[in-house]
Amino acid sequence: MVRVVKSTIIDAPVEAVWEILRDFNGHDRWHPAVADSVVERSLPSDKVGCVRRFHLVDGSELREQLLTLSDLDMAFSYCLLDTPVPLFNYVAHVRLLPVTDGDRTFWHWESRFDTPAGREEELARMVGSDIYEGGFAAIRAELASAQAGQGAR
Repeated sequence: MVRVVKSTIIDAPVEAVWEILRDFNGHDRWHPAVADSVVERSLPSDKVGCVRRFHLVDGSELREQLLTLSDLDMAFSYCLLDTPVPLFNYVAHVRLLPVTDGDRTFWHWESRFDTPAGREEELARMVGSDIYEGGFAAIRAELASAQAGQGAR
């Protein structure tokens, strides 16, 4: 089983980061890999068990299910149901913690999954770099853009 762990510090209050990330269906508004997304059966995007169906910018379709969501812990977990990428038994967990030195956010994102033999390193690198680190950079840009918009008022 492959384990990918990435973490970063975001220069924004934990509440601001959580406000964006807790919307399980909001990743199409900030993640550069995601083209569009919808929650099946018109369920709320914070309902445990809801399934988001989305397309990547390359046209690939994926389905993920929200397994847990805790506002108290500022954490959620999800699994892949359908994907063209050979990530089997994929389960991911996201958790935010306040960094009181500077009112910043510690963001921990990890997953475990199986892959076809010989593709472990390639797929771990893709998940860690393209998805997780790409997401970190996109949230930084999203928050900077929102802050710039507030400063212009």
